[in-house]
Amino acid sequence: MSGNPAQLRVIVFDLDDTLYPERDYVQSGFEAVARAFEAELRPTFDLATRMKQVFESGDRSRVFDSILGDLHRPPDPALIQRMVDVYRNHQPRIRLFADADAALDRLASRFKLALLSDGYLAAQRRKVDALGLAQRLDSIVLTDELGRDYWKPDPRAFQRLAADLQLCGPQCAYVADNRSKDFVAPNQLGWRSVMVCRPGALYADWPAPAGGQPQFVIDSLNRLPESLASAGPSRPQ
Repeated sequence: MSGNPAQLRVIVFDLDDTLYPERDYVQSGFEAVARAFEAELRPTFDLATRMKQVFESGDRSRVFDSILGDLHRPPDPALIQRMVDVYRNHQPRIRLFADADAALDRLASRFKLALLSDGYLAAQRRKVDALGLAQRLDSIVLTDELGRDYWKPDPRAFQRLAADLQLCGPQCAYVADNRSKDFVAPNQLGWRSVMVCRPGALYADWPAPAGGQPQFVIDSLNRLPESLASAGPSRPQ
């Protein structure tokens, strides 16, 4: 632990829908799958467009199953797994939100900056590379590197990151987008928890579990760090 225990020292960001639009990744992945399987599936419709339609309908875990049904093909777990593998391992075409890009530049001289993100490791690593984050952050923790049991809301990845930076409690802030899992651990650990609410975010309407409400709510990363001026927890603003 270092410095004033109430002074903010590190801002830790989530990745998907916090630093870049996750729908861009989804579309990039669907286009990669469409290219990879066009010849094999021989669809009579645009594969990527249909995948997006299924995804936006809310049946997000069965997009590829639905595509096979549209093609009047029997269920084929091996084929679906190949499609999933292409999706998770494709090189994404994504860019930072403008306010995220600006925030990383603006905050770098005043705070340590870090990333803590769930998700399948191969996919998350490619996102980090595509966004050039390794060169802009002091620490990156991809929870899948530690094991699936470390995914949020488990607090251990947060504890490890704080220990590596020799910081704790309100010296740390976590900025993320998903009430259903993102803020339980930082709240438990005495961190400041900040939800960024973006139009069209995939998880903006998901409810929070007990202890999972963010302490602060902002609509843009342009509001950092002023929205965190208080030394301790506050009601969402």
